Amino acid sequence: MQPLSFHVADRAGQSRAEQVEVSRLTIAGWAGRDQAAIEHHIAELAELGVKRPSTTPCFYRLGAELLTQAEQIDVVGVKSSGEAECVLLQTPAGLLVTIGSDHTDREVEAYGVTVSKQVCPKPLARDAWRFDDVAGHWDQLEMRAHAVANGERRVYQQGSIASLLPAAELLARAPLAAGAAMFCGTLAVQGGIVGMADGDALELELHDPILNRTLRHAYRVRALPIVE
Repeated sequence: MQPLSFHVADRAGQSRAEQVEVSRLTIAGWAGRDQAAIEHHIAELAELGVKRPSTTPCFYRLGAELLTQAEQIDVVGVKSSGEAECVLLQTPAGLLVTIGSDHTDREVEAYGVTVSKQVCPKPLARDAWRFDDVAGHWDQLEMRAHAVANGERRVYQQGSIASLLPAAELLARAPLAAGAAMFCGTLAVQGGIVGMADGDALELELHDPILNRTLRHAYRVRALPIVE
């Protein structure tokens, strides 16, 4: 079990603390709606040595202990990077949604996608919403990520989650039992995927334009040396 703590806000802006224990973690991969775009991305990654997925979407089962709400994560080397994703959690308080990062080792990815995800922590925000409060306008939610490196901040990802499979469809394909969490897919990276060096940071946002509120999280990387 991985213990987590969230401030869960309702539609009126009132929040209450919820203690959550996660025992199962799933990452939904290749979760876009545009199959042509998915096929193009698969071909791009194949040129880098990343194996073709057996199906799309696919669901990677990882250890729940990877989940963290810390503001710093430890990784090995400088070939890892994050990507913003909506995260669903099935809790005693109901289904919650927050923002997280599927941090992945890009060098290991050529060996195996599942392994590349398992070797990196998965940052999560400390604030969350009730899924029922956003389900009716899910496609209007917006994700943003800013990369911070060498003192410079740039847009890394930005767009509506309408380009991804709806949460309801992912849940139908991979139902969440009590204590389960699922990352729901990510947006295209602007400027290409670049590994994060020691001290680099990623800032995540999930914005709800209907209820005018935003979930935020930021974390930095401590790059541990690779000993030959």
